[in-house]
Amino acid sequence: MGSMRNPVGPLPSSIYWRRRAILGAVLVLVALLVVWLVNLTGGGGGGKKDGAQGSGSSSGPAPSITPGPSGSGPAISQQPGGRDESGGADKDDDGTAAPGDEPSDGDAGSGSGKDGSGKDGSGDGSDGADGSNEAGGDSGSGTSGKGAGAGSSAAQRVPAGSSLPDCTTDIAELSLRSAHNTYEPGKKPRLELSVKNNSAAACKVNLGAARTVVTITLTGEDAPYWSSKDCPATESLWLRVPAKETIRYAIDWNRKASRAACAKPPSGSAKPGTYLVEAKAPGLEKARTSFRLDKD
Repeated sequence: MGSMRNPVGPLPSSIYWRRRAILGAVLVLVALLVVWLVNLTGGGGGGKKDGAQGSGSSSGPAPSITPGPSGSGPAISQQPGGRDESGGADKDDDGTAAPGDEPSDGDAGSGSGKDGSGKDGSGDGSDGADGSNEAGGDSGSGTSGKGAGAGSSAAQRVPAGSSLPDCTTDIAELSLRSAHNTYEPGKKPRLELSVKNNSAAACKVNLGAARTVVTITLTGEDAPYWSSKDCPATESLWLRVPAKETIRYAIDWNRKASRAACAKPPSGSAKPGTYLVEAKAPGLEKARTSFRLDKD
């Protein structure tokens, strides 16, 4: 025991104590390393065992999942296609608006002021819906003021420089009809223009009053009683016609005459009789129809 407290040797005792301290530290580190290795191997085995138990439990029935409460309303609020077709003009099977009775004053689709664009403020941009515009002479009442403009339908308006090809006779058809065959005194004749695109790609057509010219001529007369180009409210109106679809818009004539260059026409309204209507659009064949104005 004395040699342990008082080292015996040729070197100073402090050197022996340092050697003992170093040896003790090494032994402590070795012991800690052994403990760490034991814990590591023991934990891994436990993990494997737990994993084995987990894989064994997977062969049992899967836990059920109770669905949460369903929503109180439909997931999509709009109708298919994004259109609200609860109001407005009736639809034909081909999706175009069917001509109906003449609109009362203030109907949606009529233009306003000199502009004569006749845009339907409630339109959603879909093709095939009706637009309408009042058409008349200098003293004509209604929304177009002087002259007649083609009312813009809900079809999409495109710039003149659009890359869309023009609608021509080889792919499109222009048609014209009167909403009624006969009109009682005071009733405004409604003329409905439509362009049908028979091709597989969209095209554009210029339905501006100065480009698509509509004339109304009393039977037996040579000169038109009214012409859309005499005092057009809209010089140019390019519209997109989707593939395999038809766009329509209407012109409501106020029975007034027109004169070239917006000159003042004679007073009064069109007299009773049968009137021939003709429409000419650039690149398309002419379209014709007729109607009769009854006597008082």
